[in-house]
Amino acid sequence: MRRGAFKTRLIIGLAIVAFAFIRRCSQQETNPYTGRTQAISLSPEQEIAIGLQSAPGMAQQHGGLHPDNRYQALVDNVGKKLIESSIAKNTPYRYEFHLLSDQRTINAFALPGGQIFITYALFSKLENEDQLAGVLGHEIGHVLGKHSNERITESKYWQTLIMGAGAIDMGAVAQQIGQGTLLKNGRDDELESDELGVHFMIDAGYNPEEMIGVMKILKQAAGPNRVPEFQSTHPDPENRIEHIRDAIRKYKNAS
Repeated sequence: MRRGAFKTRLIIGLAIVAFAFIRRCSQQETNPYTGRTQAISLSPEQEIAIGLQSAPGMAQQHGGLHPDNRYQALVDNVGKKLIESSIAKNTPYRYEFHLLSDQRTINAFALPGGQIFITYALFSKLENEDQLAGVLGHEIGHVLGKHSNERITESKYWQTLIMGAGAIDMGAVAQQIGQGTLLKNGRDDELESDELGVHFMIDAGYNPEEMIGVMKILKQAAGPNRVPEFQSTHPDPENRIEHIRDAIRKYKNAS
């Protein structure tokens, strides 16, 4: 490669890095629901659009929606009660709650913008409505915490460094969500959502102690061969229980 061509490519590369860094700095904002400073690139409208675009595919991956309307109505009612009683009511998001037919995968997850899912495998293990509120409150916490938005922004940052500047490809983002690459919440995300879930439960009149029961269900489901915490993106259920107890004391004292 000629020296002049190499110098030109180096200048272009440095310009792209500078552009990505400047844009990343400009994307720093304070989350109005958590008070945490985050790098955010999607507007609430974009979050909602991505969630709606991704929802049918995610449901299909888990065998579709559960056919029992009574169970779905219970999920809807608990979700609505949590929304109406908390700060979630005053957000621009469109919350919809979906019970999935999947009887094998013990899971619940949230897409950007308010699409929230729980598998029947998890739903069937819950012992009461309060525990269901704990699961759904936790997932609402992911939406308000803008955790997927953060990961999309991070992904776009590295994409800019590697491939150059460009607008967010909404279709590509939806595809990544479908593959699960943008739904892997980190430990801090999970702990933040646990705390928000406790807050929502108390506001809605549910017993927040039942969130601890949910953690015990998850621990039992993982079995003795579960991945050690330091090798996992999720905190160990025991550590989450300690954090939940702290949150219960915090919000009960505040009320």
